[in-house]
Amino acid sequence: QVQLVESGGGLVQPGESLRLSCATSRNIFSIYTMHWYRQAPGKQRELVATCTSGGTTGIADSVKDRFTISRDNTKNTVYLQMNSLKPEDTAVYYCRATMGPLTYWGQGTQVTVSS
Repeated sequence: QVQLVESGGGLVQPGESLRLSCATSRNIFSIYTMHWYRQAPGKQRELVATCTSGGTTGIADSVKDRFTISRDNTKNTVYLQMNSLKPEDTAVYYCRATMGPLTYWGQGTQVTVSS
């Protein structure tokens, strides 16, 4: 069983930064694509960022100039660097690992942006 554990969420003011981390319980990074999703209250879960096993990344247009995804294969960890946070970034952020039909989700970490 693959476990994904997110951390790094919290309460910040608009304009501040956070870095989310997603650690796995075993080394799956060599073959899995890693994603970050978020779900705001009353809204559908949306894809924020993706990083393939080869390091190719993709960022949603809504956050493209502010968020960055990266991975450290030596630490089995994927990161989401979030800069210039806005109140509309408030959501539960989830990590997901996929490989073909296989998919695993983390439990989520809350990010709240409020003054």
